[in-house]
Amino acid sequence: MSKRLGRGLDALIPSLSVNDDDKVIDVALNQLRPNPYQPRKTFDEDSIRELAESIKQHGVIQPIIVRTVLKGYEIIAGERRFRASQLCGNTTVPAVVRSFSDQQVMEIALIENLQREDLNAIETAIAYQALMDKFKLTQEELSMKVGKSRSHIANFVRLLSLPAEIKDNVSRGTISMGHARALVGIKDEVIQREFADRIVKQEWTVRELEEAIQKLDAKQPENKTKSSQKKRDPYIDHLEESLRDRFKTTVKIKQQKDKGKIELQYYSKQDLERLLELLQYMA
Repeated sequence: MSKRLGRGLDALIPSLSVNDDDKVIDVALNQLRPNPYQPRKTFDEDSIRELAESIKQHGVIQPIIVRTVLKGYEIIAGERRFRASQLCGNTTVPAVVRSFSDQQVMEIALIENLQREDLNAIETAIAYQALMDKFKLTQEELSMKVGKSRSHIANFVRLLSLPAEIKDNVSRGTISMGHARALVGIKDEVIQREFADRIVKQEWTVRELEEAIQKLDAKQPENKTKSSQKKRDPYIDHLEESLRDRFKTTVKIKQQKDKGKIELQYYSKQDLERLLELLQYMA
């Protein structure tokens, strides 16, 4: 399962989709409970109302996916359809029962939301940390499961060290991910809060924040030598991230002046064949 998860949500579609061989049953809404590993904590109310109106007219077209638990069923995929069915007054919802372990349920919920970009940065960070804590995963192991780079995982998890009020602003979108990544690098929590306040009130851009941090660092004697050190080209970082998203595997670009090499990692013979097919298709 973990190797399939490393290729993203597409690899899970056979497990989450409904086919002609599946037995669809009507489950009472009061027998259902939400996925406890659902990383998304807020749902768009307007979107739920629109879906409820559609269900009133056409019914629930796609059954939800559930698993059997001690008392009733637990939702694996389809919580929006469940909430919309409640809103429009239905008492049952069509469902297909699947067998999943706790780890699979947690991974599916995370990957599904990440692929659909339903999570804010803090929800993503909490979900990553929860997966690592519960299943004793390293950042590298988690990166292979969700098809993201280890640095991508690390950048999100670091956000959890921010003060609570800054994390609240990130969740609400009043402070962007770019701002938050820059704020994490500030060691002094008082200055973190001061700069965060300016981001919100003075509408600082990420560039303005970075310039303020650079001025702050220049005043620190221990940081003066760091400015002369060679920094990695952010364009290369961006390319690596794009290629990881494209190939769903670890990608490293090793650059020496104007030349270098690109490394794609594979984790099985099937994974190698998948990469070769992608490369041949792109040729």
